[in-house]
Amino acid sequence: MILDVIVEDKKKRLPEHKALISEAEMRRLAEEAIREGKRPENLFYNNLKKDGISIIGEFKKASPSLGVITEKVNLMDRIDDYNASVDAISCLTEQDHFNGSVDYLKQIRAKSELPIIRKDFMIDEYQFYEAKAIGADAVLLITAILDDVQMRDFYQLSRELKLDVLVETHDEEEIERALKIDPRIVGVNNRNLKDFSITLKNTERLRKYIPSDKVFVAESGIMNDADVSFLKSVGVDGFLIGRAFMESENPRALAKKWKEM
Repeated sequence: MILDVIVEDKKKRLPEHKALISEAEMRRLAEEAIREGKRPENLFYNNLKKDGISIIGEFKKASPSLGVITEKVNLMDRIDDYNASVDAISCLTEQDHFNGSVDYLKQIRAKSELPIIRKDFMIDEYQFYEAKAIGADAVLLITAILDDVQMRDFYQLSRELKLDVLVETHDEEEIERALKIDPRIVGVNNRNLKDFSITLKNTERLRKYIPSDKVFVAESGIMNDADVSFLKSVGVDGFLIGRAFMESENPRALAKKWKEM
């Protein structure tokens, strides 16, 4: 399965990162970032919880299902568009399958006051310290790659680091597991991470399992007006949108239109 390959490659990558900056040093940098208090606490959560539909605009250059999305997009230009139109930014930092980089997140942080979620395959404490150190406001926990103990421990660590958490699910069993840690933000991925097929009906089917006090985010496969209208009718609180914005010549106008629909 694709997901297994991505996780195995992540395990191989981690020693390289730790050789450059040790875990002890990364933890020190994370704690320093907390002491400095430059980022408002709960900003990612608050921006999604507000009235009306919230949009997380994603910066990604590739994915296993699509290959290279575009070579033409300039990072700084795209962040200018996001600064003017969305509520939060998602940055892919996975290297081998999404062409991501922690350097992209650092560059975005220097150019934007919007909350940033580090989107990666988070399987090691080091990644959470790194997320805080490089300026992320939130992290992604993918239920499909974590056991219950990891879910609990990583969620607790994130909150100790003043990071918000988007807990990603894909089916009823994963939602049941995710709700055990009482997350504030729950996402449903319309893309099956095992075979990368997409259906928006996944969000519709799973909506009833998400308690009303949770911020509910639809992820993946949101490409056009009909998709947005459908998901709004289902009752989501926010969208995480990558490909449609990355391929659009005017993502600023697109985000504005979708919010007002």
